[in-house]
Amino acid sequence: MPDLRHVVLLFGEILIDRFPDREVLGGAPLNVARHLHAFGCTPVLITRVGQDAAGARLLQTLRGSGLATHGVQLDSVYHTGVVEVKFTAAGHRFDILPDQAYDHIHPRLSRIAALAASPEWIYFGTLAQRASSHRALRHTLRAVRGQRFFDINLRDPWICPDRIRWSLQHADVVKANDAELARIAQLFGLEETSAEAQAHTLVRQYHLRGVLVTCGAAGAWWLDDSAEPITVASESVENIRDTVGAGDAFSAVFILGQLRGWDLTATLQRAHRFAGAICQIRGAIPDHDDFYKPFTEEWSSPK
Repeated sequence: MPDLRHVVLLFGEILIDRFPDREVLGGAPLNVARHLHAFGCTPVLITRVGQDAAGARLLQTLRGSGLATHGVQLDSVYHTGVVEVKFTAAGHRFDILPDQAYDHIHPRLSRIAALAASPEWIYFGTLAQRASSHRALRHTLRAVRGQRFFDINLRDPWICPDRIRWSLQHADVVKANDAELARIAQLFGLEETSAEAQAHTLVRQYHLRGVLVTCGAAGAWWLDDSAEPITVASESVENIRDTVGAGDAFSAVFILGQLRGWDLTATLQRAHRFAGAICQIRGAIPDHDDFYKPFTEEWSSPK
């Protein structure tokens, strides 16, 4: 059963990822929520879907997975979000359609859902801030306390430096991959050349608890206002199917570790290993809960 003490609010997009051969439900907040629920937390999504077949499918899937739907708004004008996923020699590319239902999350309804949830952590990214939903996020963050996890998750061409800067100002923990950190440094004109120095600058300028940086197969690291980063080395991952959702898997286990009081080294190791396991399946979310059992059994006692 979910642990009602560990409520996580997730603000942003849920949508249909349209692959060349199939359609799957996606969006970073949904992926993170699905993992957190499987690990025994109580995620609450604040998002918006269209009153269409795709929106009905999303709601049915959420209910079937045991996820709360009271924060999911219905839109009679705009369609449920769709992303075209195309595989390339370099990995995969996302073609994100504009003006979708998640771009129009209602501020007052968001505030009501946030107050009802009373979360310990609030997760948000950048994509759902590209249009009027940014105002709803402002209302949401004003309504509740809790640690704020900002997953930078840059998606071209929907990158707005002002929204990124605002998000950094309202975050406690910031997550980026190594390419995103370099992009932020370029956008903001940071003079530091090393990734660690750039992360230190972000921690100081925005009064962050810390910056979490994932480096794909090379591992990950965490840096706060102490002198040295905490790093986790890479572990070999065989039979990689695709890397869709690996970063979301990492985010979910990092938040889980914070909720359960794991030390940072163990948290990074577990998040990296779980993200690697997600790379061995198609898409971002496993088809059944048995996928999670080895991890829940291994992590049953906090470290």
